[in-house]
Amino acid sequence: MYTPAESSKKSIFVTADGKNVLFTFLLVTSLFLLWGFCNGMIDVMDKHFQKELHLNLAQSAWVQFAHYLGYFLMALPAGSLAIKLGYKGGIIAGLLMVAVGGFWFIPATSIASFWAFLLGVCVIAAGLTFLETIANPYTTVLGDQQFAATRINLAQSCNGIGWFYGPLAGAAFFYGKDSSGASTGSQTLWIPYAAVGVVVLVLAVIFLFAKVPDIKVEDDYHLDDSEANGSHSIWSHPHFVMAVAAQFLYVAAQAGIFSFFINYMTSQTPPVPVAITTSFPHCWLADFLGVNALVWGVVLTIVGGLAVRAGAGKEKLIWGGFLVIGLILLVFAWVRFNSEASAAIRAASTGLFSNWFEPGPNGVLRLTDQGAASLASLGFLCFLSGRFSGSAILKRFSAHKVLGLYAVINTCVCLIVFLKLGWVSVGCVFLSYFFMSIMFPTIFALGIHGLGVRAKKASGFIVMAIMGGAILPKLMGFVADKSDISRGFIVPLFCFAFVAFYSYSWPRLAGVKGVQGISPMRGH
Repeated sequence: MYTPAESSKKSIFVTADGKNVLFTFLLVTSLFLLWGFCNGMIDVMDKHFQKELHLNLAQSAWVQFAHYLGYFLMALPAGSLAIKLGYKGGIIAGLLMVAVGGFWFIPATSIASFWAFLLGVCVIAAGLTFLETIANPYTTVLGDQQFAATRINLAQSCNGIGWFYGPLAGAAFFYGKDSSGASTGSQTLWIPYAAVGVVVLVLAVIFLFAKVPDIKVEDDYHLDDSEANGSHSIWSHPHFVMAVAAQFLYVAAQAGIFSFFINYMTSQTPPVPVAITTSFPHCWLADFLGVNALVWGVVLTIVGGLAVRAGAGKEKLIWGGFLVIGLILLVFAWVRFNSEASAAIRAASTGLFSNWFEPGPNGVLRLTDQGAASLASLGFLCFLSGRFSGSAILKRFSAHKVLGLYAVINTCVCLIVFLKLGWVSVGCVFLSYFFMSIMFPTIFALGIHGLGVRAKKASGFIVMAIMGGAILPKLMGFVADKSDISRGFIVPLFCFAFVAFYSYSWPRLAGVKGVQGISPMRGH
């Protein structure tokens, strides 16, 4: 006899008719890892084509264009075919399409033309569209409906794992070098994609013989689409129309930052503060202050500044002195940090991370393409942690307010990158990953709020808005080619500013105060 807790735990993967579908859930979860891995590789591919095919930034952005074009072209057809083929048939069709795209990279390497690689990227993305369209809703019906959110969160965790390892695989095969230091990327680029082709064929065979129940989802509204679309058009709802525009611009900003990550990191000279090559002078003051210089610098600067503003006469003068001392200590801490970071990175460049660094044109160390691609995995960890923490935040606060705050922060982050403030700007690129994390699902939820059955049709258009990821990165590349990578961040800056405007306007557009309880653990 089971306790209530044990019974609830087992019902997570037990359907209403008593069937245990844990094995089916694990199979479907592997699909989340697959598309996360493929998406992660795409985001570190641009720099490879720039070097091998001598492309500029705007031209290499065609990689993202091809990727999002595949999603755009298959978004609505995938939904229709999934209904006809069922869950099992739709998943197998998607896997076979991914396999075709993966194996295409073998002849594409021999053809060695940009269009050939773009075709492979587009076909894989089209197959992944099938898998995403089916796997996301399917996880919600594989067991008790009470635990639907739990199951999709578990599955999305594998998506994050795949997105972490994708850039690492890209770094190894796209930017590898032989013993003489020559690039081997053009010969080995096909390997991870061919491996993906083999894996998905094995998965397709497993799905073919596995029991994949075609569980039907109840029609909550008991209306069919023809009746639902008869009264009012979804385009008459301003919060939906603005959501389509906001999603278009968000995905554009995300794609631009993801695809230009390596270019940005390798364009920094140096990307980390290694320009100061001499160690900080050893003296008793340096030993005494140590890291305390930063602590006391911050304290005296803040306290002194507030006291100067509030005080008068001699008081203002005394506290002004403390303010100056605080600023001097901050400069001291910054110089010491530069010095110690230089020594640490030079030590790392001869050890385990020797492939991450190379001498720049001015003699100081800089990140290699392989090092920058590996760092992209750290960015995706920031993205994943943002989704986990955002899930808790969205349960406590109104979704539009959280989205607006994150969008404002990302607008400021892009401004700091645009201003080229050295290491601070580099750190802000990673922050942008964190604060982008909740945007796709939150915009999606706000856009379809209150639409009833018409939400089915509305969701298709919001998903199709990911076409922004195909178009805006080319504009970012154009700006970067005319100026530099940092200036290119002016494009996502305006995108996030619009998302912020939509967020804070949403209550007026939708005619409600706000919604809570949105889960960010799905989507792009």
